[in-house]
Amino acid sequence: MGANNLLPGMQRIVANPRIRWAHDPQLWVELFVTMNLAILAVDIYIAHSVNHFQKWPEYIPLYFSICAPVLLALVIALRWIWNFLPPWRDIGYLIGWLSILVGLAGVLYHLESRFFLDRTLKSLTYAAPFAAPLAYTGLGFLLLVNRMVEVRTSEWARWVILLALGGFFGNFVLSLTDHAANGFFAHTEWIPVISSALATGFLLVPLVTPVTRRYLDLCMAVMFAQGAVGVLGFWFHMQANLIEPGASLWDKLVNGAPPMAPLLFPNLVGLAFIGIWAALPHVPEPPVGKSWLGTAYAWAGAERQWFPAD
Repeated sequence: MGANNLLPGMQRIVANPRIRWAHDPQLWVELFVTMNLAILAVDIYIAHSVNHFQKWPEYIPLYFSICAPVLLALVIALRWIWNFLPPWRDIGYLIGWLSILVGLAGVLYHLESRFFLDRTLKSLTYAAPFAAPLAYTGLGFLLLVNRMVEVRTSEWARWVILLALGGFFGNFVLSLTDHAANGFFAHTEWIPVISSALATGFLLVPLVTPVTRRYLDLCMAVMFAQGAVGVLGFWFHMQANLIEPGASLWDKLVNGAPPMAPLLFPNLVGLAFIGIWAALPHVPEPPVGKSWLGTAYAWAGAERQWFPAD
């Protein structure tokens, strides 16, 4: 069967109403935010168990990450199953602004632990990870963008890429400060620092200058490398925790290398992919040949059915 026969078949599949989610980037972002808020509940529980939630504000992000995904899942169902828009819009705005507030308050709370007392680079490095709460801020902005910007436009795609870029820059800061705490004891600790800086630079280019689909191919190759870095980092962190002395595996996870931190890399790859895929119809093909992303896009019939031009 030739490619010409495959293409109509693929178009019929993606046009099937039963899989509307497969060609709705707005839904992709909603599911991304919901999943990440739920995962943050686990991450917060592990991180704040180091001092046994000594201060009551440490419970705020935990409770928020438990409740917010439930509400989002409910309004997503109302929006995409029953076509009931107002709750999705209004509750999404509420959770978005609360998430931004939780993130910014968390940054100040973490910095207050040591940085504001000494105001030195050393105090910044050894304080609670000040950039970590900005994950809430980024997720909140995603919810706002998903409601305030028309989804099938280049502006929406650029916003998603910008927020993915912000996530990789946050990874750069966290990797640098966390690994500086032990003086980059292992040479492999430089890998996430260099790779996140590389990802930040590549994602910045489409935001400041016109690019072709061939460049987006290169961006995706860099993103796949980031996913590999995250999986490798997870293995290194787990390996370091397993050889550390401790009464139980839980104690090793709480007091050792954060096992979930490297998984931010493949997580952000997913967000970057949404932005790059949504940007494709607004980016020209290279003068010679076709990009592999553009070929996949045309093969899926997405150019016509998923993201019509502005």
